[in-house]
Amino acid sequence: MDRFFKRGQPAVDPTFKSRFGTTRGGQPVCLSRAPSDDIAPWIGRLYVGAIDAADDYRVDCGLFYDATVFRMQLRGTWEADTLDGVRMTEQSALMFGPQTRMMRLSTIGPFLTVGFSLRPGTGHALLRTKTHDLLDRFITCDEMGLPGSAALARLDQESEPEGWFAVLEHFIRAIIKEKGGEQPDPVTARFELAALIDPSFAVAEFAEQLGIPQRRLERIVTRDFGLTPKQVLRRSRALDMAAQLRGVGDEGEADDLLLRYYDQSHLIREFTDLFGMSPSQFVARPQPLLTMTLESRQAGRLEAIARVAPGAKRPWE
Repeated sequence: MDRFFKRGQPAVDPTFKSRFGTTRGGQPVCLSRAPSDDIAPWIGRLYVGAIDAADDYRVDCGLFYDATVFRMQLRGTWEADTLDGVRMTEQSALMFGPQTRMMRLSTIGPFLTVGFSLRPGTGHALLRTKTHDLLDRFITCDEMGLPGSAALARLDQESEPEGWFAVLEHFIRAIIKEKGGEQPDPVTARFELAALIDPSFAVAEFAEQLGIPQRRLERIVTRDFGLTPKQVLRRSRALDMAAQLRGVGDEGEADDLLLRYYDQSHLIREFTDLFGMSPSQFVARPQPLLTMTLESRQAGRLEAIARVAPGAKRPWE
C-alpha cells in the first residue's frame, strides 16, 4: 500500500486562480481560521474562498464536508447536484447540511464565498434543526428564520477577510444569545474529537470509555451528526485520505492513514463509494473546489488535535 502516496503530484488546473494562493504542490487554498474563543463551542471554522476569473469561466468539481456549513455567496453562480435535484444559486445566504458522499458542484464566473461551519450538535442544541433532514441538501438562511439577507448586506460592504469574519462573528453572537446559548452534548464533542484523532476505533469500546451504553452513544451521534457512529467514522477516514491524496495533509500521518484500512482493496472500495472515483482517478483529475474544502477541514483538524498550533504554518504550505 505504500505506493499510494508515491504516484507523483495530484493534477492541477492551471487556469484556476485562488485569491489566497496555493500549496507547495500548486493546489489552490482558501483562507480559514478558528473562531474566537467565546463562540468556539458552537463554531468549527471560518473561511473565505475566492477565485478571479472571466464571467464565462466554468469549473466542474465537487463538495464534500462533514459538518453543517453556512455559505454566504457574494459573487458567482453555483450549481449543485443535491438530494433535491440540481439547484443553481447566485448571491445568497445558504445553510448546507453535511454531505454523505461527494456532491457534484460547478461554479460559473468569478466567485467569492464567506462562511463558517458548525460544531456537531449545534443544530440540535441551538437551532432545533435535525441534521439528518439536511444531509446532502441546502436551504436558505431566511427559510431558517436566520438573518441571511442582513448578513449578505453587511458582508458586501467589507473588502478584507478579517472584516468579513468580524461581521460573521457579530451575527453568530447575536444568534447564540437569541437562541439561549445551549451548548452541544459533551458526548458529541468527545466523539467529534476522537474521530478527528483516529476514526478507526471500535464504537463499543468508545462507549465503554465514556461510561455510557452503546445504544445511548449511537442515539446521540445519530441525532447530532445525522449518521450512525460507524458511518461518521467511515466518512472521516475517507476525508483524511482524500486530503492526503490532494497534497493538503500532514505527510507525517501517511502511514497511519493507510493502517486505518484492512488492505488496498478495502481502501479503494470505500473511497470509490464515497467519492465516485478510485483514488487513482481522484489524483489524476484536478479537483480545485474540493481541494479548497479539504484543506480548510484539514487545517481545522490539525489544530483541534494539536498537531499544528492555531495560525502556525501548515505542513503543505
